[in-house]
Amino acid sequence: MRFVRRLIVTVALLYAPGALAQAVWDMATEYPRNAMSGIGVTAFARHIEENTRGGLVIRPSYDGESGLRSAAMFRAIAQNTLQAGDTYAAALDPHGELFSLFSLPAMVSSLDEARRLLELARPALAAALREEGVHLLYLTPWPPTGLWTKKPVHSAADLKGLTVRTYDLTSSIAISGTGAEALVLSLADTLAQLRAGSVNAMLSSGEGGLERKLPGLLPYFSEITYMLPISIASVNAATYDALSADLKAAVDLAAHDTEAELWTTLLTRLARNRQQMRDQGVTIDSHPPVDVLRALKSAAREMRQRWCTKVGPACHAILDPLEASTAPQ
Repeated sequence: MRFVRRLIVTVALLYAPGALAQAVWDMATEYPRNAMSGIGVTAFARHIEENTRGGLVIRPSYDGESGLRSAAMFRAIAQNTLQAGDTYAAALDPHGELFSLFSLPAMVSSLDEARRLLELARPALAAALREEGVHLLYLTPWPPTGLWTKKPVHSAADLKGLTVRTYDLTSSIAISGTGAEALVLSLADTLAQLRAGSVNAMLSSGEGGLERKLPGLLPYFSEITYMLPISIASVNAATYDALSADLKAAVDLAAHDTEAELWTTLLTRLARNRQQMRDQGVTIDSHPPVDVLRALKSAAREMRQRWCTKVGPACHAILDPLEASTAPQ
């Protein structure tokens, strides 16, 4: 089906007036080429080349080569000093409360639920971006945040014995609400206190924990899906709107295929991370106890309610169908 769609788009471009005229978009990410954001930018550029046969060219830059972090990158896209980029969603909070959806803890408990949440949020996200002069291309999923611990977490009661390194005020409030002690620490301080024993748990993805050499310090990992980070790939709205109908179709198809490819990549990456963790002696709990998940959701409820109050009808449009689809039958 993807081949047929691409063939239709390619034929249309070949016979379109001005088909050989070339447009160039600079597209940036602050993350390395091998991070999920970098993988997405690379894939999008490749799909654009396949779909347009040179009618549109993407010039990627990685690892902050543009000199822009996510919030500044988003402003640059809106002002068209940079045509496109992949920006971390949590950094866009100043542009609207809707974007803080992806900073809320314990919203989903699996990747299937995460995909469902993104589909429900997509229309509201696209509308919010348009208000800023930006057009949504695709959403980039990152490895979900889990809980690394010194001892296994068999029940919600075990949470009360944890001193957890958290990374912001929101995560501290959520973790404290479970009965655990939460500390916001720099990475250097965290590693020192882990070795000293004054911290015995840390919020991080499996991949992030491997990068930080956590297996030797925290040999248990609970896949609580505390949060599934998201970044947003977008283009200046006026730049997108100026494309011919055929080029727009090619861009839309490239964006669709890039996002699908990113989910496949994420699944492969998670499997690789799990194997590396096991090889390094980590015990992984892929099905955390129900009462542990319930404690996290309960602790996060107040933050969710505040978010709903701020975003209004969009809250119910996104969360009500999610709850209906995930409620026990």
